[in-house]
Amino acid sequence: MKTYLEKLKKEIRLKRYSYRTEQAYLGWVKRYLVFLHRNKISGNYEDKIVAFLNHLTEQRNVAASTQNQALCSLIFFYEHIFNKNIGSLSNLSYASKKTNLPVVLSETEAQNIINHLTGVKKLIVSILYGSGLRISECLRLRILDLDFDYLQIEIRNSKGNKDRVSILPESIVGELKNQINKVALLHQKDISRGFGNVLLPNALAVKYPAASGELKWQYLFPSRKIGKDPRTGFRHRYHQSAQAVNRAIKQAVRQSGVQKKVSAHTFRHSFATHLLKNGYDIRTVQELLGHKSVKTTMVYTHVLNRGGKGVKSPLDN
Repeated sequence: MKTYLEKLKKEIRLKRYSYRTEQAYLGWVKRYLVFLHRNKISGNYEDKIVAFLNHLTEQRNVAASTQNQALCSLIFFYEHIFNKNIGSLSNLSYASKKTNLPVVLSETEAQNIINHLTGVKKLIVSILYGSGLRISECLRLRILDLDFDYLQIEIRNSKGNKDRVSILPESIVGELKNQINKVALLHQKDISRGFGNVLLPNALAVKYPAASGELKWQYLFPSRKIGKDPRTGFRHRYHQSAQAVNRAIKQAVRQSGVQKKVSAHTFRHSFATHLLKNGYDIRTVQELLGHKSVKTTMVYTHVLNRGGKGVKSPLDN
């Protein structure tokens, strides 16, 4: 098993997949191999894949997205390790897909929660709501990604390995500049201690050897401690964790009295809905969010219909 997982890890890194994808794929393949060993599943590799995926659906009752992630992991595993293509999987029992409408805050609720946050966490959530970023995209921001003249944020290597540009709220420009000054002071301290270099995306470190020590490449929201990169072992100051931000959001939601299930992603949903509510074109919102299809963006129009497709309740008459 260990040999297979090491080969899989090497292939994933050659494809330059994200670390989160690497962990997910390795986790599913490991569960798959353990399942085959414990249950002594026989047959060809397609039968084994079907047996495992059906087990997830019928015994574990997983969601359709979870089953699909497991399937993608196994497809990658067999195609890149054994050079085998997955067939039709005719006996596969697909998990039922459930359409969940996104939780959306009102403008008042969003601002109320943000006002119950402080410091860097407040600034992070302000960007989530004000620019429509995913939490991972926000935390990966480097100083050079902010353009104060054009009031825009460049999001690099986002979902689907694509770059895009979103708006930068003018109301937080001053706070962002103060944050950059704080990062600059922290960066100088790191340099004096023999650190100060960060990992650069793709092959930029080879092309620009000195860039990793420049201020503009430092994370906008650095972590408090210097840690070790799980892939390379390189010690540097990484960005803050998504878990810490979500913990701060949960506490702020409790203090604000908002009775909704709120996470970091809720502010991205609210960003899109409020732009559509204010009359902005859905194609513009699609580009700001980085959606591949406008159908994905259209899910936010459900709030604008005010329930019942805009029908007025007879009780209100």
